[in-house]
Amino acid sequence: MKLLLNLFPRTLLITLSIWFRPFIRFYFKGNRFTDPIDGSSYRKFLSYGYQYLRENALCPGTLSLERHRLLWLYLSRDTTFLMGSLTVLHIAPEQVFYTKFKGLEKWDYTTTDLHSPLADIKADICNLPFEDNQYDLILCNHVLEHIPNDLKAMQELYRVLKKGGTLIAQVPIEESRKITFEDNSITDKKERTLIFGQYDHVRVYGKDYYSRLQSVGFQAKGIDFLASLSVTEKERFALPKQERIPVAIKK
Repeated sequence: MKLLLNLFPRTLLITLSIWFRPFIRFYFKGNRFTDPIDGSSYRKFLSYGYQYLRENALCPGTLSLERHRLLWLYLSRDTTFLMGSLTVLHIAPEQVFYTKFKGLEKWDYTTTDLHSPLADIKADICNLPFEDNQYDLILCNHVLEHIPNDLKAMQELYRVLKKGGTLIAQVPIEESRKITFEDNSITDKKERTLIFGQYDHVRVYGKDYYSRLQSVGFQAKGIDFLASLSVTEKERFALPKQERIPVAIKK
């Protein structure tokens, strides 16, 4: 898995996985781990990571990662989003969510990305082709760490979100780091992977991530949804050891 991630573009891997997933799901079926997104169970989850492999991270049948499973549990248990009549914008749509969200009859659901084959509209997050105050909910997960001008992207997300609307924008955050680190002079892919955790990341976010969101107008906080789950659930669903869900509201 580590070799595949480093050798092939993510867009190609997405396309190939659509064809091979049914066979992978059958091969790994079992009852040790469960993906809460679709309820399927497996004898094992796969290791995953660009630099350091995380054990039991990738669900072989749905391709969900720890953060996807955590977010789904939050959306389904702690919010009414999945049941509401909403206009929803999904930036860089994750394959594991795409079919689920497309099937929500009450959602007016739009996907966008520069390169993803799952995107309805090809667009730059720093220059979105949407009207002001258009969406009730925006999902933008593990995108901003790839964007050189993340504040401009945040401004665009704020612009197209309705007043009172919600942005959920997960990013990798080092909880021990107070200030976000970025250095544009680091261009070597191996060095970027070593420092930023992935060759195509441009920064490492710290606890100031929420104040960055607030600087463009959002009210932002990290929700510790993990704290509401039992040890059994955390193990069964193979959830992250520590992660808050960043939720931002347009004032």
